[in-house]
Amino acid sequence: MRSMKSISKAQPTMEGAGVHLHRAFGFGDTDTTDPFLLFDDFRNDDPLKYEKGFPWHPHRGIETITYVLAGNVSHADSLGNEGSLGAGDVQWMTAGSGILHQEMPHGDAQGRMHGFQLWANLPSSLKMTAPRYQDVLSKDIPTVTDDDGTAVRVVCGEFWGQRGPVDGVAAQPRYLDVSLPANTKRSLPVETSRTAFAYVFEGEARFHAASEPGAVRVEPPSHHGQPMSEYADNRSLVTFDRGDEVVVESGDIGARFLLVSGEPLREPVAWRGPIVMNTEAELNQAWRELRAGTFIRE
Repeated sequence: MRSMKSISKAQPTMEGAGVHLHRAFGFGDTDTTDPFLLFDDFRNDDPLKYEKGFPWHPHRGIETITYVLAGNVSHADSLGNEGSLGAGDVQWMTAGSGILHQEMPHGDAQGRMHGFQLWANLPSSLKMTAPRYQDVLSKDIPTVTDDDGTAVRVVCGEFWGQRGPVDGVAAQPRYLDVSLPANTKRSLPVETSRTAFAYVFEGEARFHAASEPGAVRVEPPSHHGQPMSEYADNRSLVTFDRGDEVVVESGDIGARFLLVSGEPLREPVAWRGPIVMNTEAELNQAWRELRAGTFIRE
């Protein structure tokens, strides 16, 4: 059973042209989350806090995974691709050798724009691979439901006999959207070799075999104001030690969380903004090419 390393709260920050979001991790020590670099929660119900979006910006050396829950995100890039992601859709973009793109969020009829973006590192052998997209519609993402009502959307990887539609990703990740009914305890397999984290975004969940009490004190309404430090609630990131399963128990109001795992790359990281390479020399070259207008490869 995987013990819990930490519980932390996603912190408010601003990106793009003024998008208010919460960052669970990113731009810090990458060892804990390797091969994942950054995770942003850009849920907001106020259009003034997201409508200016993420205008044209570069990426190299990474993959970005955008998962939309409500509203939609229109996108375009320097290769001539364009489209829109709706509720439940996923885009897995391999930036590879380099791409310029923009992402513009739009709210639903109630003004809600809810979604997540995860950055996954590319190994040195694939840093300069050709860019590509995998746009996946909500209807094509399988959901498997167990007898106790536990439902899992399998975005990427294999789980409970279902395989997600996203494939050919370097980190061989498993990206699951897990919904637990109230007061339900489950064991979810995660290979020992993988780095894994959970991100709770609805309800509350307690992850068992914690090595120490969670760092965040949570006071869910269903517990009548009593501190329940072992529960993770909305916008809580949980990281784990090694093991082959994660054991989780929902509270009185159920829980919904992302469970993401991948094989660590264990490679050096040279990172500045949206460009991630292995050495400072490679990083400086990328930024020189960006300034010189030679960033995009044929």
